[in-house]
Amino acid sequence: MRKAKRAATTTPDLVILSLLAERGMYGYQVNLELERRCVRDWAGISRPQIYYSLEKLAAAGLIRARDSDEPSAGPERRVFETTAKGRHALSDALGREEWTTQRDRPAFLTWVALSWQARGGVFQKQIARREKFLEGELAREEETLRSILEEVGHPYHEAVWMVTLMIEQFKTELRWLRKLARELPRRASAKNPDYATA
Repeated sequence: MRKAKRAATTTPDLVILSLLAERGMYGYQVNLELERRCVRDWAGISRPQIYYSLEKLAAAGLIRARDSDEPSAGPERRVFETTAKGRHALSDALGREEWTTQRDRPAFLTWVALSWQARGGVFQKQIARREKFLEGELAREEETLRSILEEVGHPYHEAVWMVTLMIEQFKTELRWLRKLARELPRRASAKNPDYATA
């Protein structure tokens, strides 16, 4: 059971498999590419996770390492690339139903659910903080979209679709936050608190 669990491909593994299917890279290049593409906005991959995944994927035969003779490679001389087995595993993993049947659990919604216990004035302060954060993220995603469109040259690309979804989600949440701010003076306790126990 433990061996099977370790061998299962995680989201970081799949992202790395996909990157290495494009071209061979050193471990540090994988990290640079994750940063360049802002991958950590949609997939949690720490720097140590990269090296853990590289070792795990190599042991499973999903990627292979070859030594580089490039003098610029420095101490890190192993270039990793996805194998045919790795591309097959990636394709299989992307067909799993779980990608389409899960709900996000945003931390802010958890906070809203618990907010009735916060001190006076905290709700307004947190709404303002969230609004400021979202406005910054919206501006960043709009800049990212401009950069992606410049790079890919057309709007029919998965990166464009992903970023436009994030932009729409941020805009929707900003509208919702403004609605909350307007409705806050009317906030009240449940009228039928015993309903669930009846």
